[in-house]
Amino acid sequence: MASRRVRGCRLSRRHEWEEGTDTGGKVSPGYTDGHDVNSHQDYRRGGGKTPNYRSEKHPSSVHAGQPKAAPSVTLFPPSSEELQANKATLVCLMSDFYPGAVSVAWKADGSAVTQGVETTQASKQSNGKYAASSYLSLSPAQWKAGGRFSCQVTHEGSTVEKTVAPAECA
Repeated sequence: MASRRVRGCRLSRRHEWEEGTDTGGKVSPGYTDGHDVNSHQDYRRGGGKTPNYRSEKHPSSVHAGQPKAAPSVTLFPPSSEELQANKATLVCLMSDFYPGAVSVAWKADGSAVTQGVETTQASKQSNGKYAASSYLSLSPAQWKAGGRFSCQVTHEGSTVEKTVAPAECA
C-alpha cells in the first residue's frame, strides 16, 4: 500500500498517487486556477465550506469518445489552525473522474458515519473530467480520540479508500 505525507500526516491509499495532479481550481474551497490538490495550504485557504465551483452539472450519460476515468482521491486531516479554533474537519478531495457520478461513504474505526457529512455535487474541470469534495465535521475531541477515519469513494463499481488517523499526524 502506497503512502504519502501531508503536513506531517502519513496517509494510506490503495491506489497510486499521480504527482502534480492539477484540479484547475474547482475541487475545494478557496481554490483558484492553477492550484494543486497536493497543497494542504491551498485547500484550507478558503476557510469555509462553500466551494468556488462553476455551476456545471454532470451529464447523465457517457459521451462518445470520452473514456472512463477513476477518481484521484486525497484525504486531508484537520489543520492545526482549525483545531486551535475548536473545529475538526476532514476533507476528501476527488478529481479527474469520468463520468461525473461518485458516491462517498465515511467511516470511523470501520463503522459508517453519516452525521456531520457534506458532499458537493460533481463539477466539470477544464479537462472535461469531474471533481467533487466531501467533508466530515468532527469535534476536536472526536478527532483526537485516536480512531482511524476513512473516506470511501465509489465510481463505476470500483472503490478507492483513503484513511487517516491523528496518531499519524505531527
